[in-house]
Amino acid sequence: MSAELEDIHEECGVFGVWGHQDAARLTYFGLHALQHRGQEGAGIVSNDNGKLHGYRGLGLLTQVFSNEQVMDRLTGNRAIGHVRYATAGSGSVDNIQPFLFRFHDGDVALAHNGNLTNCTSLRNSLEDKGSIFHS
Repeated sequence: MSAELEDIHEECGVFGVWGHQDAARLTYFGLHALQHRGQEGAGIVSNDNGKLHGYRGLGLLTQVFSNEQVMDRLTGNRAIGHVRYATAGSGSVDNIQPFLFRFHDGDVALAHNGNLTNCTSLRNSLEDKGSIFHS
């Protein structure tokens, strides 16, 4: 196998749904198909007319969302979900995505697959310009 192919790994899974009345449940099923890509934690955030509802936890997707009442609270016609395979950071719920950010003029949910390898220099540059971080 070539060195290039040896470097390809399946790490983390991201899935989203837009425009379906049960978006969070469909996102759950999509993440279930991606479970092999991340088995350390899972999370889903739904959007119900601008109000974000989220749940994250450590473990397999089926363990994190074993309580049907959790899924029932994830209302809305949009959702994004993530299954985690840790390549950096500790194994705490704080590192499970999607991340939910609350601002004075609205909320944002973010899930991604990857690492910011230059995060220290980016953070320093943004802090020099007045940004404040909490992580």
